[in-house]
Amino acid sequence: MPRETSDRIAGSYKDPSGFVFMAGQLICRQVNQVYATRYDHLMQSGLYEALAAKHWLVPHAEIDENLTHTSEWYKTLRPEPIHFISYAYEWTGSQLRDAGILTLLIMRKAMEHGMILKDATPYNVQFHSGRPLFIDTLSFEWYDESKPWIAYRQFCETFLFPLLLEKYTGIPVHHWLTMHPDGIPATTAASLLPFRSRFNAGVYLHVFLPASVARKGKTSSKGIGFSRTKMLNLLQHLESMLRKTGRLDAGSTWSNYYDETILGQEYLKAKENIFRQLLSSTEADTALDLGANNGYFSRILAESNRQVIATDFDHMCINHLHAQTKKEKIRNILPLVLDIANPSAAGGFNNTERPAFHQRIKTDLVTALALVHHLAISKNIPLPNLAAYFHSIAPQLIIEFPSKEDEKVQLLLANREDIFDEYTEAGFEKSFEIYFDIKQKVRIPGTLRTLYFMKRK
Repeated sequence: MPRETSDRIAGSYKDPSGFVFMAGQLICRQVNQVYATRYDHLMQSGLYEALAAKHWLVPHAEIDENLTHTSEWYKTLRPEPIHFISYAYEWTGSQLRDAGILTLLIMRKAMEHGMILKDATPYNVQFHSGRPLFIDTLSFEWYDESKPWIAYRQFCETFLFPLLLEKYTGIPVHHWLTMHPDGIPATTAASLLPFRSRFNAGVYLHVFLPASVARKGKTSSKGIGFSRTKMLNLLQHLESMLRKTGRLDAGSTWSNYYDETILGQEYLKAKENIFRQLLSSTEADTALDLGANNGYFSRILAESNRQVIATDFDHMCINHLHAQTKKEKIRNILPLVLDIANPSAAGGFNNTERPAFHQRIKTDLVTALALVHHLAISKNIPLPNLAAYFHSIAPQLIIEFPSKEDEKVQLLLANREDIFDEYTEAGFEKSFEIYFDIKQKVRIPGTLRTLYFMKRK
């Protein structure tokens, strides 16, 4: 047997059933001999077809070749490519809820074919074509009524507890999962939930009871079987609980931006016209909309079938956009919660298991509208630093620059010392011309704002 030649994905090392690797530019998954009978049952029992038909499980093609040259090889799969890999700590509560419900629906369908899920984590789900999609084809295990559902605790720690904490504390799920990327233990969740939550029977059953057992050092469910009826009741109960989460009704400063806080509808319309004109100069297939707010301009970007990633630090804005893309069946916008001044860092074992946001992003065009003044003045990021940052991620760039006399910039300066001498139109252009050719520059009529279209040098 020749030496292994695979380029394994760093985070794919935990499951002996197989692993994910790169074959040139293609992402492939290897099925190992140890998982052969379960994989064959998945494919031959009708379960794979049923899940793929519902767009619940990523479809794949089989390649009858040992591309890795490993002795444990059984099959090579080529899954349908996912445009962008995101993580649960970049999602809103409604996205995490939808991913959790999908996991439960797959569990129920798998049981009809004699299988269950051995893993129940958001890392097995990606948002693809506007929907959550289960991507771990090797997560299916035999269903044995004499044994407990081994992934129950993982499901609670990574789906249910973050959503309950968001519901009862108002602190969004991405904060909880940034602090606890592999899940929140029951004892921690119980200590953070308010006293009144104990009176919810579901919360008591899934959080406080396991936490009490854990504090006493007991292993509550090990060795206790789950009959089919008991398992189905559990799945139904968990789904019912999840469907009551992910709905934060309170608005935020930015969630009503386009209705209440922008400079006016005339400004918005004029900006949209210029934006469309600048867009006609690019044939970009992919776009990253930074500071997307509720996705007004992300939707324009998506009109030409571009794959669009829309990010904003305000989870209410992203929650709204996720709801709208679902309602209108917009398949090519991926909304994500992201603070540009503190983007998702690399994480996991050796900092290679989950790459940083900017290690994952590859896009033809970046848009940054009504954003630069927040980064330059609120975050104190100098214009040369911003220009270098955009150069690192943006082959093409549409960016808005409001002058210091702009009404919103003056608001940012109202309660602080103006130390931003270089924050001028000339200073902006001087900083960006080091890295970009300015192709077009259009002043928005009636404002002190200018839209630029630039290309990386």
